[in-house]
Amino acid sequence: MSIRSYKNILPTVGARSYIDVEAAVIGDVVIGEDSSIWPMCLIRGDVNIIRIGARTNIQDGTIIHVSHKHAAVPEGNPTHIGDDVTVGHQVILHGCTVESMSLIGMGSIILDGAIIRSHVLLGAGSLVPEGKDLEGGYLWLGRPAKRMRELTAEEIKRFDYSARHYIKLKNDYLEA
Repeated sequence: MSIRSYKNILPTVGARSYIDVEAAVIGDVVIGEDSSIWPMCLIRGDVNIIRIGARTNIQDGTIIHVSHKHAAVPEGNPTHIGDDVTVGHQVILHGCTVESMSLIGMGSIILDGAIIRSHVLLGAGSLVPEGKDLEGGYLWLGRPAKRMRELTAEEIKRFDYSARHYIKLKNDYLEA
């Protein structure tokens, strides 16, 4: 794995977390316990912070970055990802917030200042524009993402199932 400092700030990785040898985690990044970062992911906390919660899985090829502080946005846009989140393959998360118990579909893009609330299912290939706030409990889909329908109780249960499945999978990798 490539864990690198930036300006003498080294990422912090929680207990029992897995970072694949082909992933890069750089700078002011904190990854919670039992989380997993899969092959070809780039998590670059160089000009702002990235915080990833516990039991969250960041799947293959995902890019997570931030926006720097400047006059128009004095705090810039850090990236915050909650607990028990599944981030599908080749997602781009840039200066946004993804609350706990959400699922981000493969190939989606979430831009600066956007907020994904708990219990959002973001369909594959969706685009969440800057500053958009997605209400929890719904399937969101499209470019730009639009609210499609309310989630069923079964779909909401899958958020926990997905997080637990990836905990088991990363444990297999850690034991190998």
